[in-house]
Amino acid sequence: MTIDPIALAQDLIRCPSVTPRDDGALAVLEAALAPMGFTCHRLRFQQEGTEPVENLYARLGTGGPNFCFAGHTDVVPPGDKGWTVDPFAGEVMGGRLFGRGAVDMKGAIAAFVAAVSRRLQDGPPAGSISLLITGDEEGVAINGTRKVLDWMAERGERIDACVVGEPTNPKALGDMIKIGRRGSLTGFLTVFGAQGHVAYPHLADNPLPRLVRMLAAITEHPMDEGTAHFQPSTLALTTIDVDNTATNVIPAQGKATFNIRFNDAHTPAGIEAWLRRTFDSIGGAYELEVYCSGDSFVTPPGPLTELVAEAVEGVTGRRPEYSTTGGTSDARFIKNVCPVVEFGLVGQTMHKVDEYCSVEDLRRLTDIYEAILKGVFTRLAG
Repeated sequence: MTIDPIALAQDLIRCPSVTPRDDGALAVLEAALAPMGFTCHRLRFQQEGTEPVENLYARLGTGGPNFCFAGHTDVVPPGDKGWTVDPFAGEVMGGRLFGRGAVDMKGAIAAFVAAVSRRLQDGPPAGSISLLITGDEEGVAINGTRKVLDWMAERGERIDACVVGEPTNPKALGDMIKIGRRGSLTGFLTVFGAQGHVAYPHLADNPLPRLVRMLAAITEHPMDEGTAHFQPSTLALTTIDVDNTATNVIPAQGKATFNIRFNDAHTPAGIEAWLRRTFDSIGGAYELEVYCSGDSFVTPPGPLTELVAEAVEGVTGRRPEYSTTGGTSDARFIKNVCPVVEFGLVGQTMHKVDEYCSVEDLRRLTDIYEAILKGVFTRLAG
């Protein structure tokens, strides 16, 4: 018996699993996977100062190669107003499935599970099929995919290739496959001085001119011109804070926060060294903290990317573009263990009010995933 991707997506949407809550979403998946023969492991991780996160690793088969589908059942909050439908009702209207997570990414999870149910009608696969589903992708991403991968490594569990079901298509199903992602590094800069009266600036040390020069130095020139698979790196200022409400007081310090989305021409250590050299050249006391949530990576065109592209083209008639644009995803963790690409639904309404996916797109995505499953073990073995 095969699974209807629309009905399963509705069941998942009806679980209001706003990060990091599960609210029954993984139980819905287990109920669909267990009858197909999957061994399901519920993995609960918690780090001090964070809420516990429920994750699922499910595997069908014990032999290799092991092809994995990865995704997340957690969703962003629906917001306080603006929805014309119940965000957690999973309603189908006018050929569209509405609900928080329809696109990002409960719809893709449902499509993959339905594709597996179809594939098994032809008999067992020549390897293993697995799912790595987290409840921590939209949050801090501490107790989700990274912890599951650590748990798998401790057990000697190996993944040979992975498709992540994030929404990758800008306008139409078949537009784009993500074969990599830029890295993301956030910098927290504090420049110190000495407070004083504006009428006596020689008795104070104003940190703001130095802060302005430091920020100008890192923003006035492009970091690079892009690489073979990546667009140019970007640096965006996100906050400049002084916390000074008095017009006649020179502040003691000024702060700025910035984010750098970097390509494979850079490393986090190299970027930090560049920042410190630049700030040192301007002088004065400062403090710089950096946090890198993920390095850049690319899966070069090869057997996995070609298989996914052929499956997409076979169903949609569109040859998808290989891209590394956009934000980060949990593929940044999976790339450490195996080749990984991303393909999912059209992302135009993700994180918006009245999030929806086309019912037809959801059915065609199921067809694409089924085609991948029918060809992946031959490709991996070859």
